[in-house]
Amino acid sequence: MTTNTNQFLLYGANGYTARLIIYRAALFGLTPVLAGRSEEKLRPLAERHGLTYRVADLDDTAELDKMLLDMPVVLNCAGPFSKTAAPMQRACLRTNTHYLDITGEVAVFEQGKTHDAEAKARNLMLMSGVGFDVVPTDCMARYLYDRLPDATHLQLAFMNDGGGISHGTAQTALEGMGNGGLIRQNGVLKTVPNAHKTITVDFGTGQPQPCMSIPWGDLSTAYHTTGIPNIETFIGSSARQITLAKWGSKLSGLLSLKPVQSFLSSQITNRIDGPSEATRQRARTHIWGRAWNAQGQTLEARQHGPEGYTLTAEAALLITKKVLDGNWQAGFQTPAGLYGADLILEIPGVTRE
Repeated sequence: MTTNTNQFLLYGANGYTARLIIYRAALFGLTPVLAGRSEEKLRPLAERHGLTYRVADLDDTAELDKMLLDMPVVLNCAGPFSKTAAPMQRACLRTNTHYLDITGEVAVFEQGKTHDAEAKARNLMLMSGVGFDVVPTDCMARYLYDRLPDATHLQLAFMNDGGGISHGTAQTALEGMGNGGLIRQNGVLKTVPNAHKTITVDFGTGQPQPCMSIPWGDLSTAYHTTGIPNIETFIGSSARQITLAKWGSKLSGLLSLKPVQSFLSSQITNRIDGPSEATRQRARTHIWGRAWNAQGQTLEARQHGPEGYTLTAEAALLITKKVLDGNWQAGFQTPAGLYGADLILEIPGVTRE
């Protein structure tokens, strides 16, 4: 598929992150066609920005295919992606449309891998995780691997310093509550308790930071990008957050109950939208990585960049533009696997040390 257009389909356009993408799209010379399942929400958004919109539910195969037929690429911003990625990917395979999303969910990456052969046969690309989940950490994994290609172990950690969360991120986290944690061990995903491991990380902010293990998307993407068989992922946390996460393992049965999930979901809907512009301006993200090989050689590196949602919008548009410019490869791809470790340095405000 060769493209010479600046248009792409932005599904889930009324969400918090998608609205940031809409505001920044013109800076990349791109024009989003807004899409989602609610005309009531899409019409005023499209009118406000002078854009067109399309409506289709992911369960309506005919309408979904009609929505995609003349679109070279779709950027899916509708989470939780455990519910939206599979139907949208199937539609992309039917209509020969490149697929991108901003997920950080391990299961979504693993599911996307299963379509690799079909995507190659249809000469189109499937790439999940084109935002903060997982561009910065995937680039860190590739950076360390390029310098230590016989690495057997990889640890990645991140901290969003001073930022907040959006409604969609909170809903995704809620869905995963009670499922436990994950690690990659000898090439295989292994379930472990929540916060089963804690480490102290020097993010270069002046004070070492406690971090707890979480099931971050790099357990799938970093393995695909580098082939390193043992991977652990961590998030900067307070002692209280670590304690609560460990309690989550003990309460997994309760947290998985539908009535409990429904109640918590309603609280998220009523209380959470996303960080303010002022919060996003002052917040920063920090990435740390460490890799080592069987001989005991160890490498560490750090990255610093904009707040997570700002970085997501920038990274998603950067990769969307690359695809529209013809810079893509058929099959299931990861951001740093295709574009290299320095992809992250193309985003304003990002440094690596």
